[in-house]
Amino acid sequence: MLTSPRELLRGMEKLSSVPLVYTRLNEAINSPRSSVGYMSTIISQDPGLSARLLHIVNSAFFGFPRKIDTISRAVIVVGTQQLRDLALATSVIRSFKRIPEKFVTIESFWKHSVACGTAARTIASLVGEQNVEQFFVAGILHDVGRLIIFEKVPEKAEEIFKCMSESDLMLFEAEKKVLGFDHAAVGSSLIQNWKLPLSLEQIIGYHHAPELATRYGVETMIVHLADAVVHAMRIGSSGEQAVPAINDEAWDSLGLSLEVLPRLIDMVDRQSNEVFERFLAE
Repeated sequence: MLTSPRELLRGMEKLSSVPLVYTRLNEAINSPRSSVGYMSTIISQDPGLSARLLHIVNSAFFGFPRKIDTISRAVIVVGTQQLRDLALATSVIRSFKRIPEKFVTIESFWKHSVACGTAARTIASLVGEQNVEQFFVAGILHDVGRLIIFEKVPEKAEEIFKCMSESDLMLFEAEKKVLGFDHAAVGSSLIQNWKLPLSLEQIIGYHHAPELATRYGVETMIVHLADAVVHAMRIGSSGEQAVPAINDEAWDSLGLSLEVLPRLIDMVDRQSNEVFERFLAE
């Protein structure tokens, strides 16, 4: 019997530590002696990652007027922290290859997640937040706990889906009923294991209940809203069949008007598919 999200994570060796490239880039960023060349070398040691990052930064998502054809140039133009966060997101995506398709396909899951990241980045830009790439990464990873549930305890996942279909519960509510906790708590525990920033831990842990985020409330509200918008647009799926309700406090606190929704939907619709394909490019 599972008693906590941490117990669920036990034995998942591939997720026992943060992707190595993220750790090395983080150390380089925090060292005053690191150079652009050194950070470029760290990324370039993984040719697949290098190619994917160049695919991403040359997409319409970033909209740079000239092609960026080297990692060193990407480090200068995009920024070290932003590339580090993108490296984390693409590494996590690549670590999950298969899940039981009776729940959801892996392609559909990541389509939803990348679209949520795109929406979160766009909303963050609209409300004047800094380092919008952190919102992109948080959006991509917001449902990663659900993949762990699918992979580690597929029999419980089946029970969760049955509970949802036989009731008026949202999928995350059915998770709590069956497991005693939901995928958001699992994802938050994974972020704790990786010793990543508290902001990411809170965003992922409270994206269904942003009012509970004791810190980083605005960041959590942004991903909460992005998730609801993408569900309404029906881009991919993480298994949830209904559209999550938007928290009234989140909408009011962000100060957005209904007039921004068509623009937001248009940008997500235009950008998310291209970004998804580039994230999964070989």
